[in-house]
Amino acid sequence: MRSHKAIAMMVAPLLGILSLAACTGSGTPEDAEAVSIDQDWSKAEPLTIDVFDGPANYQGIQGGWFAKVVKDKFNMELNILAPAVAGGGDTLYNTRVAGGELGDLVIVGKGKQADELVEGGLLLDASPYYESMKNVSAYDTAVQYLNEGKDGVYTFPTVVSSLKPTEPSEGVDPTFGPYLRWDYYAEAGYPEIGTLEDLLPVLKEMQDAHPKADNGKPTYAMSLFKDWDGNVMTMAGQPPALYGYEHVAFAEAKADGSDYHGVLDPESQYVRALKFYYEANQMGLVDPESTTQNYDTMFAKYQAGQVLLSWWPWLGQSAYNTEQNMAKGKGFQIAPMQDQTVLSRGADVYGGGLIFGIGSKAEDPARIAAFIDWLYSPEGVESNSSDNAGAGPKGLTWEDGPDGPELTDFGRKAILEGGDEEVPAEWGGGAYRDGGSALNVSGVLQNDEDPRTGYPYNYKFWPSYQETAANPLTEDWSEHMGGATTTMEYLQSNDQLLVAPGASFTTPTDSSEIETMRNQVKATIVEHSWKMAFAKDEAEFEALLAEMQETANGLGYEKVLEVDLANAKAQNEAREAVANEFG
Repeated sequence: MRSHKAIAMMVAPLLGILSLAACTGSGTPEDAEAVSIDQDWSKAEPLTIDVFDGPANYQGIQGGWFAKVVKDKFNMELNILAPAVAGGGDTLYNTRVAGGELGDLVIVGKGKQADELVEGGLLLDASPYYESMKNVSAYDTAVQYLNEGKDGVYTFPTVVSSLKPTEPSEGVDPTFGPYLRWDYYAEAGYPEIGTLEDLLPVLKEMQDAHPKADNGKPTYAMSLFKDWDGNVMTMAGQPPALYGYEHVAFAEAKADGSDYHGVLDPESQYVRALKFYYEANQMGLVDPESTTQNYDTMFAKYQAGQVLLSWWPWLGQSAYNTEQNMAKGKGFQIAPMQDQTVLSRGADVYGGGLIFGIGSKAEDPARIAAFIDWLYSPEGVESNSSDNAGAGPKGLTWEDGPDGPELTDFGRKAILEGGDEEVPAEWGGGAYRDGGSALNVSGVLQNDEDPRTGYPYNYKFWPSYQETAANPLTEDWSEHMGGATTTMEYLQSNDQLLVAPGASFTTPTDSSEIETMRNQVKATIVEHSWKMAFAKDEAEFEALLAEMQETANGLGYEKVLEVDLANAKAQNEAREAVANEFG
């Protein structure tokens, strides 16, 4: 199952300059002339490229319908190298960089990681190809911004947008929110939810009323996983977003610039989230397998109806809100939590936190440049983002209708019914979901307009979809949410959305001293956070909190936090600047 991992985490900076010391020089001669990528690549010799893909959660040869599209257009096969699958951490990155070749196509975090690769000569200067890259050059402002000071075009932006930075980057649902099983909530009588903590008795009532799912296995209000833990326990980093807070490493910052403090502050939203999980576990609401399962195992539980609360729409809704379930009034919808001010990240004119780059030792860099450029074309945007509100390839999952684009019968089944629909043989066969792009990052924001149709790439904005999307679940939700038809509409009309302008801020590289301290501190924060969530009683919870604070401080937490707070404030300044320039 491909997940939207890139929405919830950033690829961590992985390697110091010392590891790159043996690699010097640019990947392109200074006197290289312009090379056109405008040719029929389907007639080229077969080529398999290694794709080092930081956000990917699938490793191996891309298969299915997306592979067929790429094969037909470029006679090329994608071999995905996913550090998250290959044991996690820095090992795969370090090993390949030490060998002098990271990949033919590289998808990594911008900033430190990308800068190291450029300085080490592992990324190609794509300037000779850029002039003929007509799709990506439409976002030249972002490309130039990203490569400022690099004396070449080494990296290309992801999730870049032509929308104003003060407009939400998400679709009809923000990335974060208290999405719960609305049918069980309705059955409980739509009880009032004032605060985060008020969710617990409501969830308890829902779980007690439905102790088992349709598959006969136990249900739990919440199910956790460790895969994405970094500076903090990722799952404890989500509830703060319900109040407009985000984490800049160990700094907890209100997205409007009104409040800054550390995650270990006793009154932080992070500590509040840990206390929330502790209390939930004491009430029997937390899946006991949370400490050992991975994301895919957890996702399957959502699909089976075994979990009742989701912090992300692309988890609960994506897994369970099939047309069949919604027709029965079953599914996840955002709860009317009275004190929420949900964080939304604005559209980013300079692109998101990841980049595309061409490896300096790529066998056929012109073809890879053409592939990257295609990812910014309407066909590439929809095909590559098919599991994130993208409509997939025209002719398979959607077509032009009398009143704009509309999903085909196959498209509705494949996209809205969980992805198990069998793809026609001429499109590559296999289950639709399994054939989606494994890149797990888009070149262009889905909310941007498709020039072919005049509508956003995101099919949920299409009139044809909205006219047919009403069902017993959404109708009941709308009736009890003031007539709102989407989550965004509800939050905006109730002044419960805080949009952080898209500023493409890149956190400066840590000094070696800070990096060493950070690695030690984050390890103890993550370790203690999990222990706190599953503490046997409140005394142990408080003792673990004190121990976490003391240990972290002894490892240099305060010194690292000083850096992070400065970065958080610099990020806010960048947001204010881009809002003034483009907003």
